Amino acid sequence: MANESWISHYSPSNDFSLANIPFGIISTPEDQTLRPAIAIGGFALDLKTWLAIVNKEKLADVFSGVDIDQLDHALSQPTLNGFAALGRPVHRIVRKGLQDLLRKDTPYAELLRDDENARTKTLSRLSDVMMHLPMEIGDYTDFYAGYHHAYAVGVMFRGPENALQPNYTHLPVGYHGRASSIVVDGTPIRRPVGQILLDPKAEPKQPVTGPTRKLDIELELGCFISKPNKMGESVDVKQAEEYIFGYVLLNDWSARDIQAWEYVPLGPFNGKNFGTTISAWVVLADALEPFKVKTEIDNKTELQEYLKGEEDKTVFDIKLEVDLTTADGSTTTIGRTSSKYLMWSFPQMIAHHTLGGCSMRPGDLLGSGTISGPGGVEERGSLLEMTENGKKEVLLAGMNARTFLKDGDSITLRGFCADDGKGVRVGFGRCSGTIYGGPQR
Repeated sequence: MANESWISHYSPSNDFSLANIPFGIISTPEDQTLRPAIAIGGFALDLKTWLAIVNKEKLADVFSGVDIDQLDHALSQPTLNGFAALGRPVHRIVRKGLQDLLRKDTPYAELLRDDENARTKTLSRLSDVMMHLPMEIGDYTDFYAGYHHAYAVGVMFRGPENALQPNYTHLPVGYHGRASSIVVDGTPIRRPVGQILLDPKAEPKQPVTGPTRKLDIELELGCFISKPNKMGESVDVKQAEEYIFGYVLLNDWSARDIQAWEYVPLGPFNGKNFGTTISAWVVLADALEPFKVKTEIDNKTELQEYLKGEEDKTVFDIKLEVDLTTADGSTTTIGRTSSKYLMWSFPQMIAHHTLGGCSMRPGDLLGSGTISGPGGVEERGSLLEMTENGKKEVLLAGMNARTFLKDGDSITLRGFCADDGKGVRVGFGRCSGTIYGGPQR
């Protein structure tokens, strides 16, 4: 019964199975207070309320070795930052305790399963809760670790001989993004306005100002930091796993025409800072451990010592999908790939990010960069690649086609890991957003 739960209509093949136990921030129509919860099957368990109901001595049995007062305080906050800061050993114990609480043969039946009052107060259908940003995000760094995306875009603009910059195989390339415009799944995204060079070949160069004509997506994986390092101190790549809280899906919306004109010499700015969407539930690092694999990218470059870890398996085999839904409701899956095509691991990104002494804090977010596979159009993680920068169309259901996104289009990212032999699935839920135009609202 290890994979079975007493939760109504539970299935181990659900994204939010017992093998998962993702954390998020919810509110309900009855209680607008933002508070931590976990997802299990089709339900959310309100942790703040449950902890207030249960006797502390009994909680000490469920979460053996954890300071219950400290845990209660952390899980009474409107973000998960305090819980993240408790560290992975605590996350591991809490996740295991919640799995025991929710499994079919639970030893703690009187604390929830057999207590109708507790169930009524703490369990809500996912369709009845409102999701919020899970973390207070202080800083956001976007990397460029998706090898096939980097190569394909490089070929597009510089040719195959110079597709990758000389530094690409030596270090995880990244830039600092904008944390203030990171939003949770379901938040509408306004089409950005910026300077655009309509005719790149014309002289002199004369941009116009207007809405982007090349609005794009980027299929990424996001990583939340759990504990800080001091300014002036770097994080050893062999210890970097302990600094990771969990993972989300991430769509780094991109205005390619605005980006093309502005990015020299300092990199992306208004073409990127108008919106980044993340999925609502944070999948803890331990939940993904069984799905670690070796990266599919063979980097023949001899790495600097600070980037050399001890593990062979450094990335996850997360099955990733991109759906595009038009304003008329027609949905097409336009991309399928896997996070195993990342060349750099998140521990390597953390080690490089802190190499010069940069301090990181709980809630800081790292983006992987666009993830594409080695195959055809269907394995690419951006419209830029799928359409070769607008030269070809992506065919959609309902006789539709796209080069870039139109107003009214919705993009939904999905991701999951599965062990079919054991009937285990760990998923992220959805990461979606709809484009609208017109004045700011």
